[in-house]
Amino acid sequence: MLQTCSKLILRHSKPRLLLNLHSITKTLTTASSSRDEYFAVIHHVSNIVRRDFYLERTLNKLRITVTPELVFRVLRACSNNPTESLRFFNWARTHPSYSPTSLEFEQIVTTLARANTYQSMWALIRQVTLHHRLSLSPSAVASVIEAYGDNRHVDQSVQVFNKSPLLLNCPQTLPLYNALLRSLCHNKLFHGAYALVRRMLRKGLRPDKTTYAVLVNAWCSNGKLREAKLFLEEMSEKGFNPPVRGRDLLVEGLLNAGYVESAKGMVRNMIKQGSVPDVGTFNAVVETVSKEDVQFCVGLYHEVCALGMAPDVNTYKILVPAVSKSGMVDEAFRLLNNFIEDGHKPFPSLYAPVIKALCRRGQFDDAFCFFGDMKAKAHPPNRPLYTMLITMCGRAGKFVEAANYIFEMTEMGLVPISRCFDMVTDGLKNCGKHDLARRVQELEVSIRGV
Repeated sequence: MLQTCSKLILRHSKPRLLLNLHSITKTLTTASSSRDEYFAVIHHVSNIVRRDFYLERTLNKLRITVTPELVFRVLRACSNNPTESLRFFNWARTHPSYSPTSLEFEQIVTTLARANTYQSMWALIRQVTLHHRLSLSPSAVASVIEAYGDNRHVDQSVQVFNKSPLLLNCPQTLPLYNALLRSLCHNKLFHGAYALVRRMLRKGLRPDKTTYAVLVNAWCSNGKLREAKLFLEEMSEKGFNPPVRGRDLLVEGLLNAGYVESAKGMVRNMIKQGSVPDVGTFNAVVETVSKEDVQFCVGLYHEVCALGMAPDVNTYKILVPAVSKSGMVDEAFRLLNNFIEDGHKPFPSLYAPVIKALCRRGQFDDAFCFFGDMKAKAHPPNRPLYTMLITMCGRAGKFVEAANYIFEMTEMGLVPISRCFDMVTDGLKNCGKHDLARRVQELEVSIRGV
């Protein structure tokens, strides 16, 4: 079969590749070179910020244009280095061509808050708000409140919350209430948290799912399941019903607290009573339980579908890879068929685990057939999928098929990685396919110029 495939490739593919080689490589290099150069600059600058003691002097030697996007990406890449990030942000502000936006400002404030460097954070907030007229969004102020709470500074969390309208020009919206609620619950101040909920209701703010989830998760994590149930019942009596049912919140709270068996038991009781969990709750259960008990998740999936629950895309994102990894390929096919029948087009990260499972079982013909079917019915394969398939073919000694996929992905505008070229070239030479190996090498040279 290998000889037949190589003859077909040599007979039909060679003229086509010789005709299109220059146009393909030109398209690949022009499409990826500018983007690769841009991210290479960001990577280089980020390394300087993280590791160079004299980073300002080194950055001044670089001939780069300081833009808001560049500053934001570098700050995000260096979020674990608060002091160096602040030095870089102050260096960028000295450039006359650069004017900070709220995106970079909030990123550096969040980085400093999480690192417990509050003095530098407040000094920067005063400078930027005064000189650049920028203000923090509710989400950024909420991150500051949560950072104080995570570091056991509850009093400071309350101060930031109370002074946010005047000090930070940020109204006390629902995200700020939820952030302070999380800080109080993190420090086990449940009476204060419940008083904050009552204050929220007096202000006319309706709690959202986050509000309920914070309290229920906190109570469940401290073994106070009864208090969580009473809170949900009281809120329902007052007319503030949660966006999802109380039992779903309790299930998620038990999962977050680590009481997996209790959560599974509660879901079983719901199904026995003819009730189905919310899709989000079901996905949370499957994501947690599938790591240890895939059979339970598959059975639960069929039971809730029989009761009328409509799974969403996230359900299949969790189930299909877990089922494929456990070796239940037939069940993975069944799930994918259900996904397609629901009107969706499978994406590469969904059908790649099935292909990998087939290859691991040695069913390469089935894997190739299924891959061809997905190319026709699903979203086009991406570079990681081709890399995985080429690697699996190489490990099984199917170097001619691997070479064919290298040519195919190149024609689609995807650049194979160097490891794939080396593996396929060496394998073809070892099995006597020198002409095909030479053409693979020529393709690599034309793409990379090496």
